Amino acid sequence: MRCPFCRHDNDRVIDSRASNDGTSIRRRRECLHCNRRYTTYERPEETTIKVVKKDGSRAPFSREKIQRGLERACWKRSITSRQVEKAVDAIENDVYQNYETEIESRDLGLLVMEHLKELDEVAFVRFASVYRQFNDAQDFFEELRPMLDRTLKTPR
Repeated sequence: MRCPFCRHDNDRVIDSRASNDGTSIRRRRECLHCNRRYTTYERPEETTIKVVKKDGSRAPFSREKIQRGLERACWKRSITSRQVEKAVDAIENDVYQNYETEIESRDLGLLVMEHLKELDEVAFVRFASVYRQFNDAQDFFEELRPMLDRTLKTPR
């Protein structure tokens, strides 16, 4: 494994243990060149699910792309990286449990929005504004209306 600090390919494993959810192995490594330590995670290779895009093209499902999208939506919100990681885990789990070979990008976007709405409404609106490609304030308001109605009905 290449050291993320010095890029040399000579290390040793100091510690290995199963992650909390049991889906990966966490390894502490030490570079034998620069002596710095770093952590890696090892996951079993999953069956590749393809995302069918609007234009009909297909791309492999990317956990990293989902994570980047959630991190952008949650930027400057009081959401920990652990909460984002849990949401990504849940989304990935839903995809692999409910789809065998392909998922429409529209369905994947809705799945992400469903999990974001539970996590943080502002992050949800940020993601939805990009995903749904709002053209004007009216489109934005239509997305917010159910949340506003719920908030106004809740006694304080």
